[in-house]
Amino acid sequence: MSDAIVATNLHKSFGSTHAVDGLSLTVSAGEIYGLVGPDGAGKTTTMRLLCGALRADSGAASICGYDLAKNPELAREQIGYLAQRFSLYGDLTAMENLRFFAEVRGLRGADWRPRMLEILDFVGLAEFADRRAEQLSGGMKQKLGLATALVHRPKVLLLDEPTGGVDPVTRQDFWQLLIGIVNREGVSVLISTPYMDEASRCTRVGFIDRGRIITESAPRQITERLAGRVIELAGEPREAMRHAALADPDVEDVQVFGDRLHLRVKGGSANRVLERLPGEMQEAGVQVHRLRSIAPTLEDAFIELLER
Repeated sequence: MSDAIVATNLHKSFGSTHAVDGLSLTVSAGEIYGLVGPDGAGKTTTMRLLCGALRADSGAASICGYDLAKNPELAREQIGYLAQRFSLYGDLTAMENLRFFAEVRGLRGADWRPRMLEILDFVGLAEFADRRAEQLSGGMKQKLGLATALVHRPKVLLLDEPTGGVDPVTRQDFWQLLIGIVNREGVSVLISTPYMDEASRCTRVGFIDRGRIITESAPRQITERLAGRVIELAGEPREAMRHAALADPDVEDVQVFGDRLHLRVKGGSANRVLERLPGEMQEAGVQVHRLRSIAPTLEDAFIELLER
C-alpha cells in the first residue's frame, strides 16, 4: 500500500518554542491516522506544515509523492483541509459557500455543479442548500466545512479537531460520514482529535508530545501494553477512596472517570491489589460499590505515556 503522506524529521520553531521537533510519520492510502496529544503538543502546527500553510525550518514532507517544498502547488491539489477554526461566509447559502470553494480550487462550472449536488446530498445538507450558513446549526456547519474540503475530490484529508465543540450525536454523525468517504472515495485521512473515543476509530494512532511522535500503532496495540494493569473502583466518599487507593504500594496512578476511578497498578500486581483493596477501603471508611480488573482504554494508555 503506497504512502499518501510522508513527513520526515520535521522541525518548526517560533522563537525559542520548538512547536514541531523532529516529527516523522506516514499515512498510507485509504488509512485514517489519528494524531492525539495534549494542548500545545504540536498537532495544529503539524497540520499547517503538511498543508503548506507553514514552511518547515528543516525536514521534508510529501503528499501523494509531491514534495511540499519543491512542488507545493501539485501537493496542495491533492489536499482537502479543514482547519480547527474553519470560517464559512455567513451571508452566503450552503450552495454558494460550496461554489466559492470549488472555484477557488479551479473547478469549472461543468465540474463543480454536479459535484456540489453530490457532496451536499452525501453530507445530508441537500435540503438546506439554499439556507444561509449563519442560519445552520453547529453540526450542519461542520458538515458543510467537510463538504468544502471534499468538493475538488482530494486524495488526502487533513482535519484539525473537526468535531471540537459539537455534541456527541453530531460527532457520531461526522465520523459515519468520514468512514463513508474513506470507503467510497478511497481518501487518506490525517485527523487530530482530543477525544479518545474518536481516536479508537482510527486505523492507527500517533501520540504527539512536545512536537514529537512518542508512539504510534493500532489503537488495540497501544492499549495492550497496559493489559492486566487497570482496576476499576467505584464507591463513596470518592476523595477518601482516591487517597486510600494512592496509598497502596502497587498503585502507580489514580484517575477519575466519571463516578469511578481507574487505578493503574504495577505489572503482575493486579491480583494482590484486588485482594488488599477491600480491607484498605474499609479502614478508610469507604463503601465499595464496584471493584474489578478491566481492559485499559486509550486514555489510560496515553496518561501513562505522558507520565513517562
